[in-house]
Amino acid sequence: MKLHLTVGKMAKITGGILQSNAPDTWVTSIATDSRVVSKGDCFVALKGERFDASEFIPQVLQKGASVVIAPKGYSVPADATASFILVKDTLKALQALAKYHRQNSTLKVVAITGSNGKSTTKQMLRAICGVVGETIANVGNLNNQFGVPFSLLEIQPKHRFGVFELGASHPGDIEETAALAVPNVAVITNVGPSHLEFFHDLETVYKTKSEIAKHLNAGGTLVYNIDDKFLSRLDTEFKGKHISFGFSERADLRVLETEKFAFTYKGEAYLFDVKFERHDKLNAAAACAAAIALGLYADHMREGLASFTPMPMRLERACKGNTDFILDCYNANPSSMQNALAILGKSSKLPRIAVLGDMKELGASSKEYHRLVARQILDNGINYVFLAGPEMKYAYERLQDVTGMYLWYGKTPEKWLPDLKKVLQEKGGTCLIKASHSMNFENIFKEI
Repeated sequence: MKLHLTVGKMAKITGGILQSNAPDTWVTSIATDSRVVSKGDCFVALKGERFDASEFIPQVLQKGASVVIAPKGYSVPADATASFILVKDTLKALQALAKYHRQNSTLKVVAITGSNGKSTTKQMLRAICGVVGETIANVGNLNNQFGVPFSLLEIQPKHRFGVFELGASHPGDIEETAALAVPNVAVITNVGPSHLEFFHDLETVYKTKSEIAKHLNAGGTLVYNIDDKFLSRLDTEFKGKHISFGFSERADLRVLETEKFAFTYKGEAYLFDVKFERHDKLNAAAACAAAIALGLYADHMREGLASFTPMPMRLERACKGNTDFILDCYNANPSSMQNALAILGKSSKLPRIAVLGDMKELGASSKEYHRLVARQILDNGINYVFLAGPEMKYAYERLQDVTGMYLWYGKTPEKWLPDLKKVLQEKGGTCLIKASHSMNFENIFKEI
C-alpha cells in the first residue's frame, strides 16, 4: 500500500498522538501484515475478532519499520527509534489515510454494490475503462471495511480510473466504505436475500445498499437496476443525477431481448458482438451505464466487453472428460442459486446434474429458502441431485419422494462423492457445482 506523507501529516490525518523525534520523515509504504514489513514501512497494528497485531510490534521494529500506528495505551519502548502514532482505533486510522489518499488523487472512482453481480460488473467495467487508461480495482474479496482501504491505498498517479466493489453483511457497512471511496459514479446492481442472518429483511438490505448514494462526489451519478422492485423506488427517492438500467421500458438504458447484448439509450440503439446469459446482460448494462456516466463511448464499451474475462468460480465454464461443468463456488444466496439452476436447466447436454451445498447467513429464513431450492430443481428438469450441508437437508426432505430423479444427501460431500464420480464417468452431461464459499465445494471439482 502506497503513501507519500510525512509522519506529522499522518498523525494529523488520523487524529493520533505523535511520539516522534522525526515528524518530517516521509512515509511511502504501509503494511498491516507483520510478515511483509520492510525497512522504512509504516506498520498499522489492526485488531480483529481473532487477532491483535499489537503483539507483533516488537518484530516489526526489529525489521526496521520507521512508523507504527498503535492503539492508545500501548506502551512505547523507551529506546524506540521508530515514530509512534497512538490512536483510538487503528482501523479508523487506516481508513482515514485511505480516504485522504483517494481524495488527493485525480482518478475517477466507480463504487459498485448489490446482493448479486457486483464482482462481474466490476470486471466488465474494469475492462471497459482499461481501454481508455490505467484502471485499478479491488482484488478478490477485498470489499469490506478492511479491504476497501487496502484497495484505495494502492491508487497511484498513473491510474485514470478506479473500480471498487463494496460488500455488506451488516447494516451500516456501505455507509462506512462508501464514505472512503467517495465515488464519482455509484452502482447498485440489485437487492436480494443475502446475509439475512444480520439484515433480517429485504427492506434493511435496500436501505444499506442505497447508502452508497449519500457519498457520491459532487456532481456524481447514481446507476441502478430499475427492474428491481426495491431499487425502482430510487426513481422518486433520489433527486440527483442518475441512469437507470434494465429490461423495463422505464429504464434510461434499456436492455433489448436479443441474442447478442444490445441496449437503447437516449433514442439510440447499441449492438455488441458478445453473448451473455440474461443475468449478465444486466451486469453488462450496469457497466455500460457507469461507463456513460464517466464520459466513455460505445467503442470503449465494445472493446472492453469483448475482452472481459469472468471471475473464477462465478458461473465459470470448464470441461472434464464428457462432462461440461458450471462452477459457481464463490458464494451462494437464494437469488444466485435460482439463477444458476435456471442456467443448468437450459443445458441441452444431458443429463443435468446439480451438486449443491448450503447457502449461509440466511438466519431464520434459511429453512424456507432451502426448501425453495427443491422447487427450483424440479422446475429446471434436473436429473441427478447431490446435496450436502445441514441446511440443504430441507431441500432433500422435499425431494425424497420425487420419482424419475436420482437423489443423494450427506452432511458432507464425502458421503456421496464416489457416486458422483461414477455418474460423471458413465453419464457425462452438464454438472453445476454451487454452494457458499465456506462449504469449499471447489474441492469437489479438484477431486473429480
